[in-house]
Amino acid sequence: MIGEEETNQMAGTKEGGVKAAAKNPPRAPELYAKIGAKGGRNGRTGGFAANPELARIAGAKGGRISRRRKTEA
Repeated sequence: MIGEEETNQMAGTKEGGVKAAAKNPPRAPELYAKIGAKGGRNGRTGGFAANPELARIAGAKGGRISRRRKTEA
């Protein structure tokens, strides 16, 4: 039978996350930097920041097909 003390320390809880964050740096000091770097390299789209002109064109298209009613000023 699992004691209550064990069930309160399950992975995925806030308490478990705090304990993991406290234990990980001595084991692997650059762990979180490596995780973040993997996420940064994983992107493939480049985003609109790479091409502002494309962002302007896309915004204009979106404005033309907008479902919002135009207000009378």
